[in-house]
Amino acid sequence: MKKITTILVEDNSLALEMLTKDISKNHKEIEIIGTATAVVEAAKLLRKNVPDILFLDIMLGDGTGFDILEIFPNLNSKIIFITASDAHAIKAFKFAAIDYILKPYSNEDLANAIEKANKQLQPAIGQLNVLKEVITRPNNELEKISLHTLDKIIITNISDIIRCKSDNNYTTFYFKNKEKLLVSKTLKFYADLLKEVGFLRVHQSHLINTKYIKEFIKSDGGYLILTDNCNVPVSVRKRNEVLEVLNSF
Repeated sequence: MKKITTILVEDNSLALEMLTKDISKNHKEIEIIGTATAVVEAAKLLRKNVPDILFLDIMLGDGTGFDILEIFPNLNSKIIFITASDAHAIKAFKFAAIDYILKPYSNEDLANAIEKANKQLQPAIGQLNVLKEVITRPNNELEKISLHTLDKIIITNISDIIRCKSDNNYTTFYFKNKEKLLVSKTLKFYADLLKEVGFLRVHQSHLINTKYIKEFIKSDGGYLILTDNCNVPVSVRKRNEVLEVLNSF
């Protein structure tokens, strides 16, 4: 059986050594054909050999993993991104809807990443652009997000999202152009992700973009009217938080 080839790009020598040992010991089906600790070194390797899987650290000593992908825009390798336990980096991967393994990783994490890489297509250019934008410009206001449906990935402007509604383990997004989209993640996932960019979970089933609030009606338990004339209920425990937001406008 032909082995799966891989190149490891990791600037931390200890982490690179551990990854090399873990793959060699636990994944006999994979052949490591090269390792690199920097952009230039990785580029030299990739010019000679294109691996089936590329393990790619985001932050490297002489640049970033994005620099490598820009040098090889048509790279056919499946990519497994590696990142340290950094809250900003984790947020970036979530906004881009791209899988990653987090250092320090477990054997199970590594095995799952390899299994996914063998099954998945390359991240779309739009996803990579979202990831790069969030990671390399941490102080910029976030503009885009990648949304996974059952059959495709949509890159959309965050400012175009009016509200989100829970649909069991899925979430329906409603946009200002009156379109809607069923996405394969929970409302809690997006409530946690979008709270820093003006979204507020006003009810167990509802997350809203606060810039689209038109009115707050205090009767009937309390509900919001948004600019698309949709009525969104406000739970009792979220009432004060909603009032605080309205008073801050």
